Amino acid sequence: MNSMKKIQLLSLILVSLFFGNVQAQSVDDIINKHIAAIGGKENWKNVNSLKQEASLSVQGMDIPLTMYQVHNKAVKQEFVVMNMTAYTIMRKDSGWNYMPFNGQTKPEPMTAEELKIGADQLDIQGELLDYAAKGHRVELMGKEDVDGTEAFKLKVTRKTGNEVVYFIDPSTYYAIRTVSKMKVNGQEMEQTMNMSNYKKLPEGIVLPFTMESTTIPAPITVTKVTVNAKIDDSVFRIN
Repeated sequence: MNSMKKIQLLSLILVSLFFGNVQAQSVDDIINKHIAAIGGKENWKNVNSLKQEASLSVQGMDIPLTMYQVHNKAVKQEFVVMNMTAYTIMRKDSGWNYMPFNGQTKPEPMTAEELKIGADQLDIQGELLDYAAKGHRVELMGKEDVDGTEAFKLKVTRKTGNEVVYFIDPSTYYAIRTVSKMKVNGQEMEQTMNMSNYKKLPEGIVLPFTMESTTIPAPITVTKVTVNAKIDDSVFRIN
């Protein structure tokens, strides 16, 4: 290889290293500011369980919703429709759905695809916290307009292979939208979640109290959050 080609190759390597480092620093800077905005790493590291009570408004009807979460162990979503209690339970190695208003007479085990999707819910401290140590990858995809806000666009490729894009408001560093991509029954499915009405809890963490999903186009309003609630293992057993 002649000297000119060596110089060109070296310049390409230096450019790629420079821009790679700039992007890595930008990603980590945004994530660090986001984590600080929602309460800081130490406060979130102290969160081992959450119990959230909420209301889902659908066609003028308020549906009570309760979510139980134990960090890296189990998640349960329970809601009441037409006086029938439905739930989904996700554990590390198993999960069940029970929707009696859909004609189910007993809980049914989740499919392998559903388990893979649900596994991402078990980390209640947030996948952006120590993301590299958890096996996730994050890329900065520039900025994108979200209802008038030029938000940072962070693409997260989870350890499971599922992808989610976070849209971070540069004025608050709160996540105002997530767009998740997953495969269901062999087909790619996309879900958008908008988040707002952030509130700081006595424990120092900050959570959105209003959420709206494209899957269920109705607002979810959180009414009560209990941090490190004592949640018995029996909560996550099928009835």
